[in-house]
Amino acid sequence: MNTPEIKGITIYCGSCPGHDPAFAASARIVGREIAAAGLPLVYGGGRMGMMGIAAHAALDAGGKVIAVIPAFMVDRGWNDPAASETIVTEGMHPRKEMMARMARGAIALPGGVGTYEELTELITWRQLGLYSGNIVVLNVAGYYDGLLQQFDRAVAEGFLPADHRALFDVTDSGEEAVKLACAERGPSALSPKF
Repeated sequence: MNTPEIKGITIYCGSCPGHDPAFAASARIVGREIAAAGLPLVYGGGRMGMMGIAAHAALDAGGKVIAVIPAFMVDRGWNDPAASETIVTEGMHPRKEMMARMARGAIALPGGVGTYEELTELITWRQLGLYSGNIVVLNVAGYYDGLLQQFDRAVAEGFLPADHRALFDVTDSGEEAVKLACAERGPSALSPKF
């Protein structure tokens, strides 16, 4: 599985738009702002929901969109034919690895279990020094309040060192999320405490 380098902004988000119109609006802002930054948007390749909204907003703004999608999803017709480039992987794990390797920064927008899993895995990789890019949680309309409280509980209960909360940024602004994802930042100075 070669390919990478690219160094765009990877987004993780739902294949549904959610009920609150603020969710879809945030996806449009993120797509547009990534294009305005002159970076490719890297995403899971779906044409529906938050994924499709963000990707099409980037395309409409003249940006490049790189879809990374497993073959079984292409077989089911879930891929977005409008993507500038499509990379087909053998499964979910290679897809996640490739999306991370192509990322200068990553943004988690509202989404479901898959989005939670991608976000927490990337935070773990940053904690372990396997990923050095920025990670941003876009907490639109308080969507991630519960997850952020769980991280605080993990700190309080001794399962997460307090300084490891600095492994990711949190904002409720799509514009700010893209700025944070694009910001220059060296590798994590945090060392795993095991």
